[in-house]
Amino acid sequence: MPSAQKPMRYGHTEGHTDVCFDDAGSCIVTCGSDGDVRIWENLDDDDPKSIDVGEKAYSCALKNGRLITAISNNTVQVHTFPEGAPDGILTRFTTNANHVIFNGDGTKIAAGSSDFLIKVVEVSDSSKQKTFRGHDAPVLSLSFDPQDIYLASSSCDGSVRVWKIADQTCTTSWPLLQKCNDVINAKSICRLGWQPGNGKLLAIPVDQVVKLYRRETWDSQFDLSDAFITQSLNVVAWSPSGQYLAAGSINGSIVVWNVETQGCIERMKHEKNYSVCGLAWHPKYNHIAYTDTEGNLGLLEHIGDGKKADDKVASTVTKDYNDLFDGEDDDYLNGDIEPQSSPKPGADEDDDDVMPASAHLRRAIVDDDDNSLDIGMIKANSSLLEKEDDDDDQPGGFPALPPTSTQQPFYDGPMPTPKQKPFQSGSTPAHLMHRFMVWNSVGIIRCYNDEQDNAIDVEFHDTSVHHATHLPNSLNHTMADLSAEAILLACESTEELASKLHCIHFGSWDANKEWTVDMPKDEDIEAICLGQGWAACATSALLVRVLTVGGIQKEIFSLPGPVVSMAGHGEQLMVVYHRGTGFDGDQCLGVQLMELGEKKRQILHGEPLSLTRKSYLVWLGFSAEGTPCYVDSEGLVRMLNRGLGNTWIPVCNMREHCKAKSDHYWVVGIHENPQQLRCIPCKGARFPPTLPRPAVAILSFKLPYCQVATEKGQMEEQYWRSVVFHNHTDYLSRNGYELDGTAKSQALKEQQELLMKLFALSCKLEREFRCMELAELMTHSVVNLAIKYASRSRRLNLAQRLSEMAVEKARELATAEEDEEEEEEDFPKPSRAGFPSECGNHFLPDGFLPFSYSNSAREWSRQPVRSVQQDQEMEGAEESDACEEEEETPEVHKQRPNPFSRSATSAEVPAPKSIVVITSSSQGRVNPFKVSSNKKDPVVPSTNVLDTMTKQTKKTSLPSNRATNKQNPPVIKPLIPKPKSKQALAASFFQPRTPNSSEKTVEEREEKAGNESQEVKVPAQGNTENRRPRTGFQMWLEENRANILTDNPDLDEAEVIKEGMSRFRVLSAEERMAWTEKAKGGAGNELAEDKKRKRPTADEDEEEKKEEQESEDSNLPKKSKPLEQSTNVRLSAFAFKQS
Repeated sequence: MPSAQKPMRYGHTEGHTDVCFDDAGSCIVTCGSDGDVRIWENLDDDDPKSIDVGEKAYSCALKNGRLITAISNNTVQVHTFPEGAPDGILTRFTTNANHVIFNGDGTKIAAGSSDFLIKVVEVSDSSKQKTFRGHDAPVLSLSFDPQDIYLASSSCDGSVRVWKIADQTCTTSWPLLQKCNDVINAKSICRLGWQPGNGKLLAIPVDQVVKLYRRETWDSQFDLSDAFITQSLNVVAWSPSGQYLAAGSINGSIVVWNVETQGCIERMKHEKNYSVCGLAWHPKYNHIAYTDTEGNLGLLEHIGDGKKADDKVASTVTKDYNDLFDGEDDDYLNGDIEPQSSPKPGADEDDDDVMPASAHLRRAIVDDDDNSLDIGMIKANSSLLEKEDDDDDQPGGFPALPPTSTQQPFYDGPMPTPKQKPFQSGSTPAHLMHRFMVWNSVGIIRCYNDEQDNAIDVEFHDTSVHHATHLPNSLNHTMADLSAEAILLACESTEELASKLHCIHFGSWDANKEWTVDMPKDEDIEAICLGQGWAACATSALLVRVLTVGGIQKEIFSLPGPVVSMAGHGEQLMVVYHRGTGFDGDQCLGVQLMELGEKKRQILHGEPLSLTRKSYLVWLGFSAEGTPCYVDSEGLVRMLNRGLGNTWIPVCNMREHCKAKSDHYWVVGIHENPQQLRCIPCKGARFPPTLPRPAVAILSFKLPYCQVATEKGQMEEQYWRSVVFHNHTDYLSRNGYELDGTAKSQALKEQQELLMKLFALSCKLEREFRCMELAELMTHSVVNLAIKYASRSRRLNLAQRLSEMAVEKARELATAEEDEEEEEEDFPKPSRAGFPSECGNHFLPDGFLPFSYSNSAREWSRQPVRSVQQDQEMEGAEESDACEEEEETPEVHKQRPNPFSRSATSAEVPAPKSIVVITSSSQGRVNPFKVSSNKKDPVVPSTNVLDTMTKQTKKTSLPSNRATNKQNPPVIKPLIPKPKSKQALAASFFQPRTPNSSEKTVEEREEKAGNESQEVKVPAQGNTENRRPRTGFQMWLEENRANILTDNPDLDEAEVIKEGMSRFRVLSAEERMAWTEKAKGGAGNELAEDKKRKRPTADEDEEEKKEEQESEDSNLPKKSKPLEQSTNVRLSAFAFKQS
């Protein structure tokens, strides 16, 4: 019976339709843009059953009594068939799915969506989903391999891809289609199909031909075409036997070929030439149902009947034909693809060698569809194909099976990954009509390429840099970069024109602001970037060309591989390129970083670029502060850690901020201070549209440290993030940039505060070794605070070890700064490089922590940061002790110095001054728990941190009187610089004393301190009395100065003081106390009560210690006024209370 075309039926409203048969072929199922699925018993059915599935139905598929539909609410739904009862949602997308299909046995479905994703979902358990990412535009159609190993897809990005379902990798990709930005603009919906049975061939409609690709080798076998086809083909469909292939075009032509003979057996024209968008073969008979874009349904019957015998396939011989066509190769291919599933893989391979020539001939004809005779003849006559001939170890020149099929068992390792194409950071794909050419921290360049216009718009975030500009794009520029001084554009070469680099230097002061450079023949620009005063381009000849921003050609250097992307900032140029072939979905990239300033040097020499597994590079650039950064397709942002040998550290995982799997963030800029990742959220896409103008979101950074939910993990992450994000300050200062000191000091403050909190936490957890490790990271002054905290927490062993560490840190600090002292001879000497004096630090208002920057740009120091609790705990004792020491210091200079100046006297090593009493020293450290009765006493007998613990009770309780009686509380005392050498004091406090060595050093330092105080004393004398009362030692010295000079007429002022100190020290405790009381007596009534206290002096021999202990015990009852004590003082007293 000849074929017949039945009259068409109106089925749905105007719009896209889809069609399929049920399993038995008893009815036709269609869906359309009216949201209905209709079930037709036959074409003459006047009352088809209708199921309302949604507002619009884009695609439907039917198997095993389940009807799945892709509908406009972005879901894939299941209905029972034929009842039409809703049976749940299989999966969701962020936009509508365009095509849904079942696999061979109906256990899985695949759906492709306009959000670029493909999902494969188990029908029985929809939680088992696999997502395939890789297309850069909406997915048009899908086809399951009959063996369930591969999935083929076509997309608006112009590519057809084959995916391996098991590991979700792209096996191959062909750029076959015309690119477009949406399904409605697609020239063809490209419904492709695998040959039923063994899936040996994949049919893809491309323009006016159907291309057939061979499985496994993915080579193009042959094309099917016909003069009857005058417009692009839209859809293909295989007969269930795999013998026939039908194709429908956008102008209503339907053509059927016999694949074996490649002959056309059927041609049909649509009644109204509407575009055919749905084709389905009857499962049993040679009937084809088809639908068009106007909602009509048609039927072709008896396809292939009445043709010559070798083409005729009746249903009775279908099985025989399948045996001939499929049976032998099924096991063979199964053996190739999955050797474990083949019963005799070895036998199949041997079979290939011993098979008779007739069998080879038969297989050649069947497998290669009559094309192999031509290939054999070509090979026989061509020496160019000798290599290929060798690969086909088949007799007679017939490549019975593709080379890789026979070679498969010899290589079953990882497959190479297609190399990533070059791209510009901050750009959207070049095939889009409206796209971003670049979006960075300077501005935005958009490109419009449609019927009306081909132009480029440049917009600046800060219009004071330059006004917005509109440029014609006659050269069809595809790459752009933007800096604060120039716009750089580049175009690829054409047959007539060379590839050009075009620069608009709007920062130029002359009239000619534009220049163009033509590349040599056959050399295309693939990536460009701008820096400060220079531009660079990487070309297909593996060269990087550097030019000045005015157009002078400068350096040229070769790249080891094809460029992927490049970026510039200031003097830095970063280039990423392919350093080799990646495998199993991984890219193999290398990175070079160089500085193009006066001293040209390379920082990174082609080191491998770390990427997440199976990801590729999507953004490359610098932070606003000049630190190299990049982002991969899995959303991981990495930054160069200059503090760890130029390694890359992940600083943010943008996937954690995405709500849906198909959402992405498109990076436009990175800032380190403040810490901001500026990006555009893209719902269901990898990049944003140009209109409406996308909004920029700001994400926070987070280093991937473990257990960040815990307090310890959180503080560790914050500390190291602060360190990493402030490495740029050191780099910039080394390279001669002027920096604002506040940011660095604030960062140091944060870091030290976090270390102190971690220290306190470790103390509570009794992790003393960990405390020492944390102290290694602390600055010298914060170690002092840690010592106090450890002692208050009764961790005396820890305090002892910390003291030793503090000595070492002080020594290092002194060594580092010794050279700097001599540079500033002309300034009065403040305490410690502009830091407030020891007592002054303690009398700052609560919470105020002074910062200072030492005069060399190198050495930053900061005051320790404490929690409120720590302040309360420690402040009282520190304030009172330190102030008493000051009051009893013999020379008191009342002049307030410039806090940032520094005296040149070499007696003092400028070290950061800490909040605590302990001060830095080049000689050693003071015992943190010992306070001497007068500052001039260099000899402190304590040799162990625990020696004076008992004495502290008295000293910490002393301030109660002052706290109660003094009208002006101690916290508002002015900052008074002290001339006395802190290094000498530190040495006396911390150094375990041996009479010969240390004594001499201390004396030398005191001598220098005396000289120094003499220099400063004269201008300060006027207001001495107003600032502070004199101490007992000062009064004693005034009265006894004449005697000292009589005995030693050659002494200068410093030596007089020194001699006086030694004589004053010999006095008994009672005599010294009398002088002290005498000094206090003249201070006025308001201070009288406040000053009644005794400061015991430590001496070297143990007897004096015992006397002091007795004296302390006897004095204790007088000193405490518990009801009026401040909380700080009570805490201090408690911490050192004797057991």
